[in-house]
Amino acid sequence: QVQLVESGGGLVQPGGSLRLSCAASGVSFSTYRMSWYRQAPGKAREFLAGVTGIDGRTNYADSVKGRFTISRDIAKNTVFLQMNSLKPEDTAVYYCYAGRSGSFYWGQGTQVTVSS
Repeated sequence: QVQLVESGGGLVQPGGSLRLSCAASGVSFSTYRMSWYRQAPGKAREFLAGVTGIDGRTNYADSVKGRFTISRDIAKNTVFLQMNSLKPEDTAVYYCYAGRSGSFYWGQGTQVTVSS
């Protein structure tokens, strides 16, 4: 059984930082691509960052490049999203995603609110 459990969301002031975690069970980081997405009210779910299973290569959406960093701890089966220089427009529910050919899974999401 696959479970993705996000944590680390909350309320932060503009310019602040947060670190999200996604604890994964039932998936192998060597075969699954792990990604972070977000969805703001009234908007489509948006890809933010991903890390490939085999070689750990990362890629980012232009909207977060240079501000957000995805990383993983293979021993702990956990993926992180370090978010710096947060802006009000970063307010959204953030989701963890695990995918490979033929299967994919989503976490339940964690709310991030950027407001003064």
